Amino acid sequence: MTRAGSIRLGVVAGCVAALELACRMRWIDPVSVIPPSKMALGAWKVIASGEYAHDMLLTLENVAMALGIALVLGFSGGVLLHRFARLRRAADPLLASYYAVPTFIFYPLFIVLFGLNRWPLVAIGVMFAMVAMALNTLNGFERVSPSLRKTARVMGLSPFRETFLVILPACAPYIFTGVKLAVVYAFIAVIAGEFVLAGAGFGFKIAFAYNNFDNSTMYGLMTILLLVVGLVNGALTAWERRLHERTGGR
Repeated sequence: MTRAGSIRLGVVAGCVAALELACRMRWIDPVSVIPPSKMALGAWKVIASGEYAHDMLLTLENVAMALGIALVLGFSGGVLLHRFARLRRAADPLLASYYAVPTFIFYPLFIVLFGLNRWPLVAIGVMFAMVAMALNTLNGFERVSPSLRKTARVMGLSPFRETFLVILPACAPYIFTGVKLAVVYAFIAVIAGEFVLAGAGFGFKIAFAYNNFDNSTMYGLMTILLLVVGLVNGALTAWERRLHERTGGR
């Protein structure tokens, strides 16, 4: 582990210990926040009961579907924006202000279009994630060194081989950053959508526990969610670091 990673881990551990102390000393209202040790115990009870396995699996499936569609649309959109300068100039103002628009206002519309099922959640996830993927894809293609393109032409590579043997490997780290952001945005959108209007899923169960003052279950589910997202993000970060190292970056 790097020095920065050790410091980061120490800060997190210190914050958790401080919260544990504050809750145990009742400096914080126990009705609002429970100690981290009880959160961990609640997470273990949730896992051991098996009662929430279906909801967890449903949320992960929705996130995976939204992510898959967003990656395809986002990558294709980034390539098109790079290829057609006029399209990019027209889309620049929209892309710059995209995340300033509250995307969840379209959720009722998606319910009307797709029905009260998983597809409105998937659509919200796609809307949230695809622009991050498109912007990072565009950034990656623009950062490919002109010397690499010139070398490919000198070696007589066809456009197809140039793209897959030179350009994509060169911009892979930047595209992978888009993948990381798309994963985060897909989780946020799907779970937030389950909070608003859903009959099952991770977000729905957290909201249900909150409305019933079941703090142990609520914080247990939140702890599991943080661990899952943290593990996914950690794995993607390690993979991204390897890609940067292969291209001579940091």
